[in-house]
Amino acid sequence: MLPGPLSPDARAAGPTSREEFDELVLSLVDRLGGRLEAELADVEFGTEDVPQVPTDWIDEPVPFGSHVRAGNRTPARIVLFRRPIEARTNTRLERAALVNEVLVEHIADLLGRDPAEIDP
Repeated sequence: MLPGPLSPDARAAGPTSREEFDELVLSLVDRLGGRLEAELADVEFGTEDVPQVPTDWIDEPVPFGSHVRAGNRTPARIVLFRRPIEARTNTRLERAALVNEVLVEHIADLLGRDPAEIDP
């Protein structure tokens, strides 16, 4: 009998790529947010597998992330897209560097600051 979730010797599988990506984003948000705690207090961070792009999206590269400014009743939000980032990177180190870069760019744009001020 092969091991599976219902077999007596079932072992916990390692984290999925989605779980690893979410954890990476959370850890980098925590690191960057430590310096900008007050400014990022009302910003929501999230991940999605892929962006929703129009069907006529041909000449533009697929985005790695997006952000929305706060509205009257909605908080600012930054979303990173897992699959495009994974497709562009080969190692965990490359992935962490790209996620950090995307986060810094979107945080800087939301706050109206230079990216070098966000992550010197």
